[in-house]
Amino acid sequence: MKYTPQNSAPSDAATRKAVKPVICYPVDSLPAYDASVFAPARESMQLIDELIIPPRDAKVFDVPAGHFFRIVCPEGPQVGDLNLWNAQNLNERFFSGKTRALHGTHVSTGDHLWSNLPYFRPLATVTWDTLDWYGWDEFGGGVHDVIGTRCDPYTNRLLSHDDYHYCCHSNLTRALAADTGMSLDEAEPYVHDVLNVFMCTGFTRDTKQYFMKASPVRTGDYLEMFAQIDLKGALSACPGGDCGSKHSSEEAICAPLKVEIYKPAEGSLGNWTAPDISAYSRTHGLK
Repeated sequence: MKYTPQNSAPSDAATRKAVKPVICYPVDSLPAYDASVFAPARESMQLIDELIIPPRDAKVFDVPAGHFFRIVCPEGPQVGDLNLWNAQNLNERFFSGKTRALHGTHVSTGDHLWSNLPYFRPLATVTWDTLDWYGWDEFGGGVHDVIGTRCDPYTNRLLSHDDYHYCCHSNLTRALAADTGMSLDEAEPYVHDVLNVFMCTGFTRDTKQYFMKASPVRTGDYLEMFAQIDLKGALSACPGGDCGSKHSSEEAICAPLKVEIYKPAEGSLGNWTAPDISAYSRTHGLK
């Protein structure tokens, strides 16, 4: 709950509140998403690999640049927490905050998943979303959010005073350590804020608190993305299941997730090229 204000409203409070908002980052200068660019590649693509993510666990996968990958709901409602890195440089990773600033609190077809500074380029582009029909519900909820940070054992310890080891943060840490040969201590700093795939979330109207509700995802639904560079991904099947009740515990009914990787036919991507890192000089005013 929010604290009750301790100060009286000034005489011009209504005028101050009536000031119209300004979009922080107008995106008109970004190239508009053109589905026709990807259509020939999507029509020709062939499944080349797949893996199952067990409930309350995570696995790592690699996607070459110019390939597609899908996160699929194979057995029942289940939410997934996704991390993405540059496969050749783990210091370049998904930047949920700037993705949110550019595209909004939830992503869908046509939105990019951007990398962190100083690289700052699209890592992946959403090319198909079987839940795009959901839009916004009466509570202000939407699907595939870049609001939440990932459930983690530190927040769980703070709020419940016990240790739970299968939060998404821990799942992702174990998976990355196993894939790279790093220790848990070495791998953990690379785990970052996630794309909450299939999660239905928003902010309450009154207190503006982050909420979750049962995901509308059903068996066969998927979120498809195009890899703009060579990617290493890690996906956790959240211990919250469909996140309709509670996470960070063994209480929720959980299901597996599946990752599918597709290779498009040679030449089907036309003139597509991988994006370069940001052209900013990085002088920061000192040269």
